[in-house]
Amino acid sequence: MENFIVSARKYRPQTFDTVVGQSHITTTLKNAIRSNQLAHAFLFCGPRGVGKTTCARILAKTINCENLKEDGEACDTCTSCKTFNEGTSLNIHELDAASNNSVDDIRTLTEQVRFAPQAGKYKVYIIDEVHMLSSAAFNAFLKTLEEPPSYAIFILATTEKHKILPTILSRCQIFDFKRINTNDTVEHLREITEKEHIKADKVALQVIAQKSEGCMRDALSILDKIVSFTNGELTYSNTLEHLNILDADYYFKLVDAMLDQDLGQAMLLYDDINRKGFEGDMVLNGLAEFIRNLLVCKDPKVAGLLEVVEGFKDRYVATAAKISPSWMISALNILNEAEINYKGARNKKLHVELVLVKLSYLSQAVELVSDSGISKKKLTDTKPVAFRQIQPLALKENKAPQQKTEVKSTEAKLTLADKVMIPETPKQVTASVTETKKEDKPAPTLGALLKIRKQVAEEKLSSSNEPVPLTEEKLAEGWRRYIEKLSDQKNHSAVTNFRLAKLRVNDEKSFEIVVESNIQQKFVEQERAALVDHLQYFFNNKSLSYVIRLEEGEQPVQVGEPVLSSREQYLKLIEEYPLIKELRDRLKMELDY
Repeated sequence: MENFIVSARKYRPQTFDTVVGQSHITTTLKNAIRSNQLAHAFLFCGPRGVGKTTCARILAKTINCENLKEDGEACDTCTSCKTFNEGTSLNIHELDAASNNSVDDIRTLTEQVRFAPQAGKYKVYIIDEVHMLSSAAFNAFLKTLEEPPSYAIFILATTEKHKILPTILSRCQIFDFKRINTNDTVEHLREITEKEHIKADKVALQVIAQKSEGCMRDALSILDKIVSFTNGELTYSNTLEHLNILDADYYFKLVDAMLDQDLGQAMLLYDDINRKGFEGDMVLNGLAEFIRNLLVCKDPKVAGLLEVVEGFKDRYVATAAKISPSWMISALNILNEAEINYKGARNKKLHVELVLVKLSYLSQAVELVSDSGISKKKLTDTKPVAFRQIQPLALKENKAPQQKTEVKSTEAKLTLADKVMIPETPKQVTASVTETKKEDKPAPTLGALLKIRKQVAEEKLSSSNEPVPLTEEKLAEGWRRYIEKLSDQKNHSAVTNFRLAKLRVNDEKSFEIVVESNIQQKFVEQERAALVDHLQYFFNNKSLSYVIRLEEGEQPVQVGEPVLSSREQYLKLIEEYPLIKELRDRLKMELDY
């Protein structure tokens, strides 16, 4: 029985032309070899399984080839190529930096660099997983990497470029490898299956390519496993079964049930999925990816981002056409939140079922939101509501001048809405206030309105009068009225301090408030804004101002014995009781005075 060789090794590329999906790198390397412009150090970086180490080996073989082809490829017939293919070449040294990452390993490598090659032009040193070297090993490698002998070439390979020191990066020619796209992976897998005489559906190969996520080595490993599992026949169904992937047909049925608001059908579908052993988080993630693909299908410009098997593309487009984008965006938000909170849920199955309930009635919720938006728009377009007509109050007749009688008769014809909307002249306000005072009892429904009208009339009358002269008597009266306001507000602390304050008139526009303590000053200062408004209104003088002066009174004379400090108390105590001092000395106590 022959030893089995996995496909990743058996079909490993031996020339630049057989490297899959990295044409931007292989073309550059072949041109550099043909023009004899090789750098002394290369850095190959990129994801795993995309051909970094393979390209390093092909480059090492090609630059030592004795009969180089015109297109820059190795001949595979010369002695150098044969020894390389057999693994006996002395000009190529590979070092795994993951297990040889110490300073001693790098020193051993630098010592080997001093010896020239016995055959061929170059000695090539391939260091794989170079990011695993320690900082000391990197520093020991710097000088050799910067100024190597003319026959030495270093090829470094890594999956984590950010972990390499900038001093190493600056000494290398950097090549960034990219992930292999799905089409290239499918084509390469198809060639291998034809060589191995394996029956494989293209749909199954597409599923394998999507599962590998751009890693050719993973794709070949999956292919080997499925071939062993299916006895050499790959179909869409057995590929999904082996890879534990849920068929997209379930997602199509789930979405149709949700759009029809058929919760029972959605529950039965999830129960069937659960019985097959699929975890809830896998269902949520798969459904979110499915709805994302539907959302992509809505716009023909981004339809190229759709990564699904060819047989389902038309079905995706047809399903997306009957779903609104608002529903899909809302569903993605619900699924994203549910996937985040899945770990914290105790009952996983119930957690997923609640998501299905929300999605089943999501269409109704979206319709309600859209309907409410339309109704709000209609409300703004409607005309304002007309006021109900209210009969005016009947005012008593009085012996007023003819002008006031006309005003009264005019007001009697106006409705309440008209009175509110039409501004009144000062004479009309005066007349209405006079007539209101003569009424016995105004209607209770218009009490607040009459109060406001009275206040406005008083303000207008006061604005037309001359300023009240600032005298001590008037100032005391205004001060007393403000204290009454404070009493109505139940601000008893401020009332007490305001009563203790003294007032002194300086001139016609200013006065002083004399207080005896800082506390009293703070209480007066807190009321500054309201006090200024009150006094300016009281004196009808907007330029009225005041200052607060602090005049501390005489300190009360202390009656009784003076208060002793802690030290004085201790000295007096040991004077009466000497044993206390002796006790302190024996115990070596220290006192904190």
